Amino acid sequence: MGFGSTVDLIGVGMLMAALGLMIATLLNTQSAGPQTESLVLRSEGPVFLFDGDVLVDCNASARAVLSRSITRGGDWQRLLAFLAKHFENIDEKLSQLPRLGALAEVAETSSGKAMLMQAELSGGLTKIALIDPDLAEGPGVALAMSHRALETEVQDLRHAIASAPVLMWRESQSGEITWANNAYVLLASAAQSSSRELTWPLPRLFERAATLQSAQGQRQSVAVGAGKTVWFDLTTQAEDTGMLCFASPVDAAVTAENTLREFMQTLSKTFAQLPIGLAIFDKDRRLQMFNPALVELTTLPPDFLTRKPSMLAVLDAMRDRNLLPEPKDYHSWRRQIIEMERAAASGLFQENWALPDGQTFRVTGRPHPNGGLALMIEDISGEMQRSRRYRSDLEISQSVIDQLDDAIVVFDQGGHLLWCNSAYTALWNHDPAASLGDSTIRSVAAQWKSLTAPTQLWTEIDEFIHTIGSREPWSKELRLLDGRLLTCAIAPLAAGSTMVAFRGAGPKRTGNGLEPMSGSATAAR
Repeated sequence: MGFGSTVDLIGVGMLMAALGLMIATLLNTQSAGPQTESLVLRSEGPVFLFDGDVLVDCNASARAVLSRSITRGGDWQRLLAFLAKHFENIDEKLSQLPRLGALAEVAETSSGKAMLMQAELSGGLTKIALIDPDLAEGPGVALAMSHRALETEVQDLRHAIASAPVLMWRESQSGEITWANNAYVLLASAAQSSSRELTWPLPRLFERAATLQSAQGQRQSVAVGAGKTVWFDLTTQAEDTGMLCFASPVDAAVTAENTLREFMQTLSKTFAQLPIGLAIFDKDRRLQMFNPALVELTTLPPDFLTRKPSMLAVLDAMRDRNLLPEPKDYHSWRRQIIEMERAAASGLFQENWALPDGQTFRVTGRPHPNGGLALMIEDISGEMQRSRRYRSDLEISQSVIDQLDDAIVVFDQGGHLLWCNSAYTALWNHDPAASLGDSTIRSVAAQWKSLTAPTQLWTEIDEFIHTIGSREPWSKELRLLDGRLLTCAIAPLAAGSTMVAFRGAGPKRTGNGLEPMSGSATAAR
């Protein structure tokens, strides 16, 4: 084989190697599949390639769009937020892409030209391309799309600030208003005199000292119109060139606080004027509140009570002043206090304390919110004295009436028996206190009727008792079954009551008291 043949062989080999390299390159390209569609991704307009909601690839213009999005979430959510500003219901339309395969949407831009969006689902990948006629000419499409996204974001922020109900403004270091949102301008116009026009720089609505303090939630008011005031909470933030200030309206909170303050003042006045001593303990049984009446009743020093003593310390101090019932021993007293606390916490405690000096306290315990306990002490010494005096008067009156020979019984306006003397009990063999039910004129008249001769007297007495209005006393005779004659006198009393008295056949008196007459029910039968 000569030199020429050798050259031919080398050439053929190099040709075969080049052909093999080309075939390998083509095979690698085919195995890469749709992910290497670089012709589309090298387009000047934004092009996105998604696998589900995961971004697989995008060009520079697409990255510029995503980088300017303020929406939180993944790349798919941020792209949808951008598209939603230009295309209606784009989320629903893209969800139909698996069924349609391809989708094209047109939207009008701010310049009146059309923006085109093309979406295609192929090989399990979603390709979305945007074509904006405003930006299609010339180089720098990525920078232009970033500018477009930035403009959209700025418009959104301007709209949000203009619509915000919160006042926002900037102050220079000299205190001059350099910028303000719509809410500030509107309030400044309302606070301005009607004869003056609103000019720049805008007038100050709040004291500069408040904004310079940089405190959070300062309460300030602004007068608008005749007699009307609006309230705000101020928040400020220092900047290099001045202050950024915010004012949130709190009229509802101020009104609620004023109403609560007035209610508390009224409650405090009422609380201070109560004649009942009131002590409120928290869940740890430490005194949190008391009124002047407690000091007067217990004679405990106010400085002792203001130190928030425990409930046991308060009761110990009262015991030292003989203001508690003295038990047999100290241990039983401590046990009694614990039982009282438990009963009061469940709302069941109330008892009267008879003190050694003759005073009587009514002590009531009631549960208080959050596990607290309210203890009320009332001096009922006068009430107890009046009650004892009343019972004494009743006993004396009863003793006096029992000495009368006439048998007397009293009914109220409804016909219920209120009272009778011992002569009545002996005459008619009827003791109302021994009966289980209430005695009425009709049940009593049945007893009388069984011991007397027939008469219309009982019906007349029944009618007289139930008569409303002016009544005159009267009397009438009746006869017992043993033949003896009685005089029955009927007379009206106060409050519509009626007294019925029987004379002429009362019980005989003996040294030991009253003795039933021979014409009693037993003898008559």
